[in-house]
Amino acid sequence: MTELTMAKAINHGLRRAMADDPKVLVMGEDIGRLGGVFRITDGLLDEFGAQRVIDTPLAEAGIMGTAVGLAFRGYRPVVEIQFDGFVYPAFDQIVCQVAKLHYRTNGNVRMPITIRIPWAGGVGAAEHHSESPEAYFVHTSGLRVVAVSNPQDAYTMLRQAIASDDPVVFFEPKRLYHVKGDVDLDAHLADAAPMGLARVAREGSDVTLLTYGAQVATAMDAATAAEDEGVSIEVIDLRSLSPVDYGTVTASVRKTGRVVVTHEAAREAGVGAELVASVTEKCFHYLEAPPARVTGYDIPYPPAKLEKHHLPDLDRILDAVDRVMDRPNSLSGVSS
Repeated sequence: MTELTMAKAINHGLRRAMADDPKVLVMGEDIGRLGGVFRITDGLLDEFGAQRVIDTPLAEAGIMGTAVGLAFRGYRPVVEIQFDGFVYPAFDQIVCQVAKLHYRTNGNVRMPITIRIPWAGGVGAAEHHSESPEAYFVHTSGLRVVAVSNPQDAYTMLRQAIASDDPVVFFEPKRLYHVKGDVDLDAHLADAAPMGLARVAREGSDVTLLTYGAQVATAMDAATAAEDEGVSIEVIDLRSLSPVDYGTVTASVRKTGRVVVTHEAAREAGVGAELVASVTEKCFHYLEAPPARVTGYDIPYPPAKLEKHHLPDLDRILDAVDRVMDRPNSLSGVSS
């Protein structure tokens, strides 16, 4: 095991994938000589050369269109979208071409493209630099969508994404880039948990707490705090948002009978809404209380000085736990 930050784990994942397969190349804005704004691709240009580490113009639609052409020619492009809010110019290419070409060609063309997106808030960034656009891509058939929460998953799941013949939108929570964890750099992909499998991050018996990305750490803190009040929370790190591992999710909900979903993205038509609807359909007769959502607010992402009020925190999650446990909470009008 090697202790690495998530940023370094992703760097190692890219390096390993490029060493294993000469058809893997990386492309994006400032990823070559600069090594990326977060230094994720640092050192790759020197090791693999400018034919495989490609500095692109500031044109996300062009970057994605080029990746489509490369995939047609048998390459496995790894595209870096510099910030989450910059993905929208590439949206047409992703949803109209990348997601549909395999279906459109009756399976004759594959799009093994990995789209890396530094994602979500908590770093005090400017406008368009702290967004959570995952629901757009989850809604798009033909894409795999994953979100990592720790360095080991960042390393392993990135390699799995690059090896996949399906296009993968790979969300990296930028506020975790400097969080350290143990990483097995020698792990074989064949022995790793499948990319689409959820992880039980903490076992519990009273409430299932579903989340992903940087919110996993907040959920774990909430579970520790709830334990002091005699409430046992099971935390599920979804890892894959499309497809969702409903086998793991429903097994947990049927055990606890109560579910809370939390994510940074806005509430309206978010991933949490789909999770609640699906859990209700699959586990209705097991539920002891209506599911609850704890999300970002339905507003454009606020200025940096206000983002701590926007991001779901421990107190808001615990309040939702109180609601599903039928304990005093903010909506009941009685303080706990």
